[in-house]
Amino acid sequence: MIYVELQLANMVSRSCLRLVKLYFSNIDGVEIRSVRLGNASIEYQFDKIHPRQIEVHFERIGFKVIKEENDQIVEKIKAAAIELIHWSNNTNSLIRNSDYISEKIGLPYTKLSKLFSEHYSITLEKFIILLKMEKVKTMLLEKNYSLSEISYYMGYSSVNYLSSQFKKATGQTVSKFKKAASREDLIPLDEVLTSQVFA
Repeated sequence: MIYVELQLANMVSRSCLRLVKLYFSNIDGVEIRSVRLGNASIEYQFDKIHPRQIEVHFERIGFKVIKEENDQIVEKIKAAAIELIHWSNNTNSLIRNSDYISEKIGLPYTKLSKLFSEHYSITLEKFIILLKMEKVKTMLLEKNYSLSEISYYMGYSSVNYLSSQFKKATGQTVSKFKKAASREDLIPLDEVLTSQVFA
């Protein structure tokens, strides 16, 4: 068996991880050792399957294997930001976004921010804000939290600051969103970078 770690694009949710495990459980000669956002560790038998065939399998389910170093770093940045904002349990109110991402990837935040901006027509800071707004939308739709609780949970210094950023990012007020919104108003995390970005 040959062991390899692959960096993957567009792997942004727990359902993505489940999909990879389920799909490859039916592929002969490949065994998924671990899978997490943007990364899969696999073992394969070269006499049964070629590495390029493995890449094709990943592409069939929507995940491109990333080989360029800078592209891999950018994908790690996206994964780290999504983990912090959408998967952490109140960590976002306890740790600075820049510290978390820098520590997770092992590179200075200034370098990561510059690299991210070179790859996308948006800054890393704005990407993090957009991720936050999707999390805020989800919490508003769940109706289990007050706006002040959401503000604290998401690391905002005040409800007014959160409300102001929400309007700037989404084009509508929190109260308007709460009145008319549904799950269809949530932007999938793999589409946040291509969605309409605030100025």
